[in-house]
Amino acid sequence: MRPAQPEVLDRPWRLWASVIIIGVLAFSGVFGFLLLPIVQGYGAGLDPFTAICRAIGTAPGSPAMRQPTSRAVAHPATQVAWSTALLTTLSRPTTAGTEVAQVCTACHGERGIASDPQNPNLAGQSAIAIYKQLHDYKSGTRVHEVMTGIAQGLEDQQIVDVAAHFAASARLELDPTTAEVMDEDIVRLVERGDPARGLPACNSCHGFNAGGPIETPTVSHQNRDYLARQLHAFKDGGRRNDIYTRMRSVAAKLTDREIDKLANFYATTLSY
Repeated sequence: MRPAQPEVLDRPWRLWASVIIIGVLAFSGVFGFLLLPIVQGYGAGLDPFTAICRAIGTAPGSPAMRQPTSRAVAHPATQVAWSTALLTTLSRPTTAGTEVAQVCTACHGERGIASDPQNPNLAGQSAIAIYKQLHDYKSGTRVHEVMTGIAQGLEDQQIVDVAAHFAASARLELDPTTAEVMDEDIVRLVERGDPARGLPACNSCHGFNAGGPIETPTVSHQNRDYLARQLHAFKDGGRRNDIYTRMRSVAAKLTDREIDKLANFYATTLSY
């Protein structure tokens, strides 16, 4: 009698192994794509067909829960659009601007020098910067309990006029005897930034004739309390009208000490 060949003896095991593997795959498919989605779908208020379609990827969403809907609308950081005509007009102060500025004197002073350090000085400020901020208040991109209402009551031409008026005013003169000696690390932030933290030099945008973005405000000779409050607002996201999140990205990397020191630097230093 001839002994059975090994491949003949092994044939039943191969058959059973194939049956087991196919059975496991079939059970997994039925359980994962039919039973489980249906059970989860019932809990989420979905009909079986929708739950199964989601499970196999032919419908969006997860079968485990009903997908939330969002009615959020994307808003630009500003609605201001620069044109040659607008920039030309902003460079020409008129008597109309003097009249509109009467609304501003209570907070910003008759000559644009605020008596309250919490308010910004407007004298000598960039007309483009003033125009943008007033427009942002008017559109709601920037919010303030007083300025929002005032800006919303101004026509576009009035915003142009008052921006040009304050830009042409003489800015605050600083007393050189009150200037403080600044820490070297603060001067370094102003002049060279901190590449290790991805911080550009402050003066790359805010320095005199630095060539930064057109809407960049003048911060030299500004009230320190106002500067510090705005930097903190950019840092914590309370203020969000900076185009391309420029200031939020910078302020988020500054320490509270650096913010206070930078505000003091620009408020008291004569040469920037």
